[in-house]
Amino acid sequence: MSRIRTAGLLKMKQEGKKITALTAYDSSFAKLFATCGIDVLLVGDSLGMVLQGLDSTVPVTTTEVAYHTRCVRAGAPEAFVIADMPFMTYPDPATACFEGAELMRAGANMVKLEGGEWLVEIVQALTRQGIPVCAHLGLLPQSVNVIGGYKVQGRDEDGAAALINQARALEAAGAQLLVVECIPSALGEQVSKAINIPVIGIGAGNQTDGQILVMHDMLGMNADYLPKFTKNFLTGRDSLKAAVEAYINEVRNGDFPGPEHSFNS
Repeated sequence: MSRIRTAGLLKMKQEGKKITALTAYDSSFAKLFATCGIDVLLVGDSLGMVLQGLDSTVPVTTTEVAYHTRCVRAGAPEAFVIADMPFMTYPDPATACFEGAELMRAGANMVKLEGGEWLVEIVQALTRQGIPVCAHLGLLPQSVNVIGGYKVQGRDEDGAAALINQARALEAAGAQLLVVECIPSALGEQVSKAINIPVIGIGAGNQTDGQILVMHDMLGMNADYLPKFTKNFLTGRDSLKAAVEAYINEVRNGDFPGPEHSFNS
């Protein structure tokens, strides 16, 4: 896997090349994904649900994310690794920098935070301290108890305008990457065109600058439930490697996500 950094991801956006990303939590899968050519690995706080069997990401701690970040870095030494900052680990700039530093020391290249314009001061503080930031807008899993469930965001005109304004504010604050989750496809395209940094979608249509999926969903490992925005790439294939390569190819070709995996306004 060739070494990718933020400048390389920005160049991919500028050249219209789709960015491919998957969550990873251990060295073995990280090595497989890197060997297949995935551009970005995310050590997500989704580990609370897919590894720990919890019903949300809220209980996950920085210590746990740091542990899995070390595992991923060991398996993929050259990968671009983003680590999630868990629930309530960035209530103020000082706390955010302390928690973010632990994830960077564990091997992350960037940290990811969920939230809108209220994060501007936090993003500024992190970047001043040398901690690159990926922002996250749309459906915010850490806020599921406030928003009342896992619902598509930005479906009305006001909500869409607010999300675009938040994206611009976070970019201006220093965020170098943005994840948008569970928003209408048209809004995913609008956000990607409205800002200069790369926009990676999950349930945001195929006009964003890239795509990310939770690895367990992409491999069909959750037999009870498969979100609308994902696809079991292992179906009809005889190896994990073939499934990952199919995901990469379909994202880069613009075949995934299709209309059946996307949301309308």
